[in-house]
This record gives sequence, C-alpha cells and structure tokens, in this order.
Amino acid sequence: MNFALILFVLLMGTGVLWAADKFYARKKREQGAPDPWWVEYGASFFPVILAVFFLRSFLVEPFKIPSGSMIPTLLVGDYILVNKFTYGIRLPVINKKIIDLNEPQRGDVMVFRYPENPSLDYIKRVVGLPGDTVEYFDKRLKINGEAVPTQAAGQYLHRDRLYASAQYVEALGGVTHAVLNDADKPAFVPQIKRFPQREKCTYTNSGVRCTVPPGHYFVMGDNRDDSSDSRVWGFVPEENIVGKAFLIWFNFSDLGRVGPFD
Repeated sequence: MNFALILFVLLMGTGVLWAADKFYARKKREQGAPDPWWVEYGASFFPVILAVFFLRSFLVEPFKIPSGSMIPTLLVGDYILVNKFTYGIRLPVINKKIIDLNEPQRGDVMVFRYPENPSLDYIKRVVGLPGDTVEYFDKRLKINGEAVPTQAAGQYLHRDRLYASAQYVEALGGVTHAVLNDADKPAFVPQIKRFPQREKCTYTNSGVRCTVPPGHYFVMGDNRDDSSDSRVWGFVPEENIVGKAFLIWFNFSDLGRVGPFD
C-alpha cells in the first residue's frame, strides 16, 4: 500500500474543499449559519492532513520493523523514526531528490525502497559506497581490501527462538555496532537472484565479492545469516533511498527499548 500516495490524494481532496469554502461558499452563507456537511467532514480536515503530509514527507516518517534481519540492533516490533532530509530533500510520492544535502555513509541504518518491488520499504545497514569493493568471505567483511575491525562479544540469546548466535562488535566507518553469525549456517550465499549489474559480483562457496556501481549502495542486515540483502538481490539505487533511521520510539513488548541507536 502506497500510504504517501493515499495521503497526497486526501490532501488534494480536502484542500479543494477547504479552498472552495474559504474563497466562495463561506461568503454566500448567512452569518451564524452552520457549516454544511462537506465542510465539517471534508474541508475541516485539510489543516491536519497538511501538517501530517509535510512532517511525513520532509522531516520524519515512522516505520515498524517487520523482520529479524537487523537483530540485535533492531527487533521485530520496534517502531522507529526515519530522518527524511539527512540525505537530501525529495519530492513526496515520486521520491525525486531536489536538494542535495548529505550522502549515505558506511554504518548508516538506511530505509529504502526494495529494488525488486519499490512499493515495499526495507531497512538495512550501509556497507558499501559507490566504487567500493565489498568482500564477505567466510563470514568476515572486507572493504577495498581491508578487513573491517571485528571483536567477539559472546552469545546473543534470541527472544523468540530457543537458540543463541555468536555476537561480534564491528567498527564500520565511524559506527560501532553488533552483528550476529550462526556457526551452523553456510558461508555461501543461497538463492541468489538475477539483479541489475549482477556481473559486478563474484560468488564462491565461501561468500561474495561485489564492486558497487556509481549511484548505488551495498547494504547488509546486522543478523548476517538471516538477512536477505545486497548479497542476494543486489545494489540499492540512489533514487530508492527514503532516509536514515535514528530512533526507536516504541515497542509494545519492551518499553525500555525507546531511544536512539547507532
């Protein structure tokens, strides 16, 4: 469901009613006469919808985490806020950038439109920038030939399943964050899709090496063995970017999770 489009249609509809009342119908009504139904149930909602549309399109947008691909950073059921202007100002609905501000950096947690189906929003961590060579062999990450600093950090016990994953602290760009690996899962990438510029990636039994094309990004989930990401379906085009996630504002199962994250 394209909520931005629905909101835009509501904005246009209520805006027309509001303008019709303000500049025409109101002048024809007798003083003290009650508002007609189309003003009460249509035009009166215009200011509220306008405020929501502006906030959601240009400032912040809420999302709910639907999967475990970003565990342990983000859990299923987390409600997060996404900064819509960090990477530039974009026109709502069509998502076209009109003002450049900042570019995504390694380590950013980014929301974007899924390349295979832009009606879906995905969230992953930015690993590779345009021009980078990203290697992920034997569950260890290298960027441009240099190993990303990683340190073992014990076990992570999953809340919804009775098993634990090996946890590591990874320093990616200027961000230090936790990642998970499962020793019983293979290092190779399963179910690889035929994605645009697939020839820029080389797959082996121990992992994948990709050179990120201009205007694209390589993203991965922090739950490395349980994430469908750029290793599987390819690069994220710049025009698919929605914004940078920065805050957990609610979780029905754990009220203590409210706050910023890396």
